[in-house]
Amino acid sequence: MLEIVLNNVSKNYGNKQILRKVNFEIKTNEKVALIGPNGCGKTTILRMISKIENPTSGEVFTRKDAKIEILSQYPDSSLDELIVNDIIHSSFKELNELRVRLEKEEEKLTNGIDLDKTIIKYTRLQEEYMKNGGYEIDSKVDKLVAAFHVENLLDKKFKSLSGGEKTIISLICILLKEPDILLLDEPTNHLDISMLEWLEKYLSNCNKTILIVSHDRYFLDKVVNKVILIDNGEEEIFNGNYSYYLKENEDRVMREFNEYKNQQKQIEAMKASIKRLKEYGKLAYPCGEKFFRRAASIEKRLEKMEVLDKPKNNDSINLSFKVEQRSGNDIISFENFDLTIGDKELLKRTKCLIKYKEKVCIMGPNGTGKSTLIKRIISNDPNIKIGSNVKIGYIPQNITFENENKQVIEEARKYFIGPEEHLRSALTKFLFYSEGIFTRLNKLSGGERLRLKLFCLMQQDSNLLILDEPTNHIDINTKEILEEALKEYKGTIIMISHDRYFINKIATRIIMIENKKLVSYIGNYEDYKREKERNS
Repeated sequence: MLEIVLNNVSKNYGNKQILRKVNFEIKTNEKVALIGPNGCGKTTILRMISKIENPTSGEVFTRKDAKIEILSQYPDSSLDELIVNDIIHSSFKELNELRVRLEKEEEKLTNGIDLDKTIIKYTRLQEEYMKNGGYEIDSKVDKLVAAFHVENLLDKKFKSLSGGEKTIISLICILLKEPDILLLDEPTNHLDISMLEWLEKYLSNCNKTILIVSHDRYFLDKVVNKVILIDNGEEEIFNGNYSYYLKENEDRVMREFNEYKNQQKQIEAMKASIKRLKEYGKLAYPCGEKFFRRAASIEKRLEKMEVLDKPKNNDSINLSFKVEQRSGNDIISFENFDLTIGDKELLKRTKCLIKYKEKVCIMGPNGTGKSTLIKRIISNDPNIKIGSNVKIGYIPQNITFENENKQVIEEARKYFIGPEEHLRSALTKFLFYSEGIFTRLNKLSGGERLRLKLFCLMQQDSNLLILDEPTNHIDINTKEILEEALKEYKGTIIMISHDRYFINKIATRIIMIENKKLVSYIGNYEDYKREKERNS
């Protein structure tokens, strides 16, 4: 059964066309990924399906009476003054109303009012309440609260939560509503590994139609069975998971490029034939008419030919980290190290040694001290020994600049050595074009902030890169460019990430925070998983 249909859908914002005659269908229980570069219209499609926005032209259909829920990247500010536990339980609006009616009938029974009628009505309401899972509300809530580790948030006001915590609470509410169609816009942001694995299993096993916008490739591989690529305003459909899409898309691009090259060769050959035949006609004058006729015939064929466009390459960052001066062999070391925040003990009498050229990923549940440990390293904590000749380049999870009113080119100038025209040329490699270099820093998106920070970092010749969630806010294409640059990087890397696909590409060692200790596992995330399974 068809659940979602887009028929020749176009979307404009002012004079800018985002989508151009997009067509696709999603059937019952299909789990579909919507991917493409940032700004290509993925979120817009979700908003049109959920009727928040309308297409400029074309039609968006959903199955009649289908219950649709959308998880937005931006939490609902109208919830700010509410208590989290009340927000979660408000997901059962109809059941809550039914319970109120039940309680009224119970009061009548207690007071002996119109017993016969009251008993019949109470019994009917109770059966309806039971049939719709009213007595299972608490267990459903408890299950999700435990899965996402938010027990300590239940008594807090929504406005006091972090952005990630708000997203998690919103996701819990949506899952409790059990919609027929689930629209998820970046659901994996701010989730730790245990939460991700729980969500993957839940979505894989549930009988719902799901459309997901996500840059988490590992997550998409585990959950989806169809991929819709949106690029240059148009769609391309792949019937498989993300890895299937990668292979098929690579084959498609190569096939299209070969077809383009072959047609260009054919066109050049036809043009050469036309020129040659016309020259023969001139030489054979006055008997060269047949050569001119043949040349005219080829010209007509050439005019009627549908010329293929050259396959477009997506804009990508040209990254290449250089290390002019290497560090010593021991990069970071400490023993009997304690880490606390206020009264909370995060690490206790633990030790660590990170060696030159290692690419280490620090992992662990949210709140176990990963970012705090990194901040202690870069702040020259006296209990942490930094090796000889170590020069640190750091990208925090939330990127800010000293003066947010400055322009992109002004911030870049602080780190770049060379004439103005060279600086402008270098910034174009990081996708800051023409007027974009004059954008105020406080107007930059998360992805733009990362690109500018990377630009500045690459001018500093760091031999130790410390990266806190570097793949947040960037699209898949930029992730792949970053991965290749980090794989080729000749220095040492310490990073925090929940992006398992990214970790598998980069990490040579996992340091997991377990029971307030740093536990080391050689290899990437898959190696870590295999080691844990062998020991379990």
